[in-house]
Amino acid sequence: MTTDIIQEVNELIEGQAELFGSLSEQVWSYAELSFAEQKSADLLIKAFEEKGFSVERGLAGLKTSFVASYGSGKPVIAILGEYDALAGLSQKKDSTVHDPIVQNGSGHGCGHNLLGVGSLAAAFSVKDYMDQHHLAGTIRFYGCPAEERGNGKAYMAREGCFEDVDAAFSWHPGSVNIVQQASSNAVIEARFSFDGVSAHAAALPELGRSALDAVELMNVGVNYLREHMPDKARIHYAVTDTGGSSPNVVQSHAEELYLVRSPEPADVRTLFERVVNVARGAALMTETKMSYQIEGGCHNLIPNTALHQVMLGYMKKIGFPEISEKDLEFIRAIYDSLGENEKKHALAQLNQNQKAAIADKPVEDWIISLPEKDAFMEGSTDVSDVSWNVPTAQCMTATWAFGTVPHTWQVVAQGTQPYALNATLFAGKAIACTAIQTLTDEELLDKAKEEFKERLAGKKYDSLIPEDITPPEK
Repeated sequence: MTTDIIQEVNELIEGQAELFGSLSEQVWSYAELSFAEQKSADLLIKAFEEKGFSVERGLAGLKTSFVASYGSGKPVIAILGEYDALAGLSQKKDSTVHDPIVQNGSGHGCGHNLLGVGSLAAAFSVKDYMDQHHLAGTIRFYGCPAEERGNGKAYMAREGCFEDVDAAFSWHPGSVNIVQQASSNAVIEARFSFDGVSAHAAALPELGRSALDAVELMNVGVNYLREHMPDKARIHYAVTDTGGSSPNVVQSHAEELYLVRSPEPADVRTLFERVVNVARGAALMTETKMSYQIEGGCHNLIPNTALHQVMLGYMKKIGFPEISEKDLEFIRAIYDSLGENEKKHALAQLNQNQKAAIADKPVEDWIISLPEKDAFMEGSTDVSDVSWNVPTAQCMTATWAFGTVPHTWQVVAQGTQPYALNATLFAGKAIACTAIQTLTDEELLDKAKEEFKERLAGKKYDSLIPEDITPPEK
């Protein structure tokens, strides 16, 4: 780690901050859902082409995926970017109360407008640094669609898009500054459909075979299953088609979407088969026909301590950006909008000194050290599938007010604020510095690869998305 790298990267990124802010705000305004991020992808592709990267579109059959490459030969360093939004989270950008732009419209409730552009900023500065120092190697930006629904990176990993990559880096917006030295739950996403026989619910109910009854019985059965599954496993569902709105009709068709999570790919496959058996039982009880279709899936995350130690060192050397008083006013208003349960949960993670700091300034501006052992997050991320194929490191930076809960209107409201962009560029700088050191430090790369092999312990990547499943058309 050298001060020279930090200084140069800082100048390279700050010199283009206006461009990065403009790109991020445009992606925020598009707020496109998974597999439909055409405007967002086109915008970022144009920026890369103007910067001198070569671009390949449509990786792994994903229309809104792309890879932008610069340089040649080894090592190959990947930086991952996302740009999909969430349904139902439309929100005006300068409002600190819930105020949708379009009722039930979409919004960047996980900050992926920032994520994609922060990673782009890192790739731009690595390219510039390579030019200035005549470095060998290749820098790639992977434009990764559908993280929120559909697991775009898992499709890309299944099709071998990362096979020749030596190391990969990513980040995520949040309310803390940390490297993500953690594992996660693997997940399978599947749609269950039931088909029965319609009938007049009053006159001839005995002739009906209710698909909606089957859906309800499946849900009851899965709720009983919860007692008999691993503690860290999770199962969630949403009824997506009740078959109609008339109670006087026996519904002949109904559907629901399930997410089944468990800490290891083998475990999630086992648990998923148990869920399928419950669905079979529900169909048997109602004399309906059941079918299911896996629509997505991703592995558990494999962290890399060697890369995370370097990334954390750069984060501490760079330092979290200063926050203006005007930004603090907005942050305080967002914090005040949170529910008491959200605040209580967030404060429970802090020591007394940190709680006192938050009371005055509700933003985590300190940088958290590596945990003594790997942490665990109950959620899932398709970055995991990359981490099963190549040594991968990630960080999170405080783009949001303390306690902000992901997938909420408060995240959308903060998505274009100056402090959010500054924290985004902070992440970009940390990634860029780590990527540059990985490009030039053979010993670090060898250490990261050796750890990667040790963590997998001979296990091979086998996608949770079956080979015959293709990305949905949008």
